[in-house]
Amino acid sequence: MLEVRNLHLAFDDLVLAKDMSFALEAGKVHVIIGPNGTGKSSLLKTLFGDIAPQSGNVSFDGTSLHKKQLPAWRQQFGYMPQDIKLDVGLSVLEVVLLGQLNALSLKLGDSLIEEALSALNQIGLLHLANRDVRTLSGGQCQMILFAQALMRNPKILMLDEPVSALDLHFQQVLLEHLDQQTKQKGWTSLMILHDLNLAAQYADNLLVLKGGELYAQGAPEDVLTPELVYEVYGVHADVVLDSMGVPFVRTQRRGLAAFENMKKSFIQPEFNQEKFHHAK
Repeated sequence: MLEVRNLHLAFDDLVLAKDMSFALEAGKVHVIIGPNGTGKSSLLKTLFGDIAPQSGNVSFDGTSLHKKQLPAWRQQFGYMPQDIKLDVGLSVLEVVLLGQLNALSLKLGDSLIEEALSALNQIGLLHLANRDVRTLSGGQCQMILFAQALMRNPKILMLDEPVSALDLHFQQVLLEHLDQQTKQKGWTSLMILHDLNLAAQYADNLLVLKGGELYAQGAPEDVLTPELVYEVYGVHADVVLDSMGVPFVRTQRRGLAAFENMKKSFIQPEFNQEKFHHAK
């Protein structure tokens, strides 16, 4: 189990986590949702050890995250950050093999190559194995990096907006594969999604972030309501159950005037001109 206890994370005046606590069970897909700028990506980086919080504790199966043991901590992760650029002269197969970097040597074993080819085959991209990654589309790059993360055989899999560049077909391929592997192998999977309907379909557990707090947590059918969508995003929406009993969120178009009035109900931090000039 991945546990976060009393986490406090801030950059200058921007507080991204205020005494935040939660626990993520193994064998389940956990999805973080919330407005832009609320600290979703920063939270993943903190769990991975890229960002040091001001206070609090992160642990996995009873072992706490410490800077001195960071390499061993990260060995447990398959981590796919947002917007990684594949500007390297490598083939698709070589990039996927980097998921097992610690096992690579001057001579590649047949088993590793077969494993990488199998990962590509499972996501429908085996035909790209010999392609230079610099020739791929953004969506193809996302799928290749997903295959690389799978090659690590992680205990914890973290994905930051993994479907942002994917079409409908590959969105489903990636998320179905993630769900299947998580449950079969007992991974603790955590990802960030902006599409609430995809989050509702694939999350076993939703974590809703707002204003540095864990605003809500639980099963999608318990968490996603019109009230929550308005309180978190400032948008009116209908939330109904589809034919499979999964919540479906449809925003209501109300025009620019209604939007301007709605903004007034959400307090925004004032721009500090004096501080800006001082920073320059």
